[in-house]
Amino acid sequence: AADDKGQLMTFLEASRAWIETTGSLPLNVTILFEGEEESGSPSLNPFLKANREELACDVALVCDTNMWDPRTPAITTRLRGMVHDEVSITGPAVDLHSGLYGGAAMNPIRVLTGILGDMHDKRGRIAIPGFYDDVGELPKAARAQWDNLKMSARKFLRPVGLKSAAGETNRSVLEQLWSRPTADVNGIIAGYTGEGTKTVIPSKASAKISFRLVGKQDPAKVLKNFRAFVKSRIPNDCKVTFSPHDNGSPAIEIAENDPFLQTAAAALKDEFRKAPVMMGCGGSIPIVSSFRSILGMDSLLVGFGLNDDAIHSPNEKYNISSYHRGIRSWARIIGKLAQS
Repeated sequence: AADDKGQLMTFLEASRAWIETTGSLPLNVTILFEGEEESGSPSLNPFLKANREELACDVALVCDTNMWDPRTPAITTRLRGMVHDEVSITGPAVDLHSGLYGGAAMNPIRVLTGILGDMHDKRGRIAIPGFYDDVGELPKAARAQWDNLKMSARKFLRPVGLKSAAGETNRSVLEQLWSRPTADVNGIIAGYTGEGTKTVIPSKASAKISFRLVGKQDPAKVLKNFRAFVKSRIPNDCKVTFSPHDNGSPAIEIAENDPFLQTAAAALKDEFRKAPVMMGCGGSIPIVSSFRSILGMDSLLVGFGLNDDAIHSPNEKYNISSYHRGIRSWARIIGKLAQS
């Protein structure tokens, strides 16, 4: 499907077409399959560090992004970074009967949800002190370019059954998605959740949190500030612990005048008969950060997924038309890179 085996196959088929047609690829290519992303890629960075010389190259070609729409290609020039945390608040030593202790005993769910609710103010801004220190504002030229794409919150959200943007007020939906950071509660584990009722005050409540990062935000600093924010709100009779899931990855930006990007743009224009959109991506691709920090190279982010591919959901798909145009596009990109 689109995330990501189908997209990988577009590049493999483009490479196969070159080999079967001409006998070889017109440039040297190393193909790296990385299948641990959804579990934090624990083997990736050690592998890159151990094989720096063998993996050294001019640019990485990453097949893991979207088109602007089914007829318009795109090159992704910015990715948000990400860092995760898990926070657990413990109150009583055991679950308590809410009739015998309710009103007197501290309830960890109420404490936790109160803290999570305090993470955003009424304008949608993240209220953690220091969170925006390294964010920066979007350049006027980029804002004008994005405004020209004519994407409204209603249009973007309609396919998922929503119509009103919930992020920072006075920001366009593309700005909210591509150039602003987020703090999201991904899940809460607490109390009794089975059928029927069980009147307990739970001993413990936990939440999984993720932060999408932009600009020069440092994952370690964001975690430090979040934990200080939580600790400052822990009442007497409660304890808090944190369980980080990874070291996180910073945001990535690729200059639009990058020569490899310009070469790919020309190839996509040849295939689609229109210039590609230079777009951001609200998601994160940690391997791109690893390529830059460990191997010292940037990545060319060209993909052929669509917004309705339902990635990370049941029945995720990858359109046959995207697959075919992706193969032809990568074949053109390979050819133009060989000439540059």
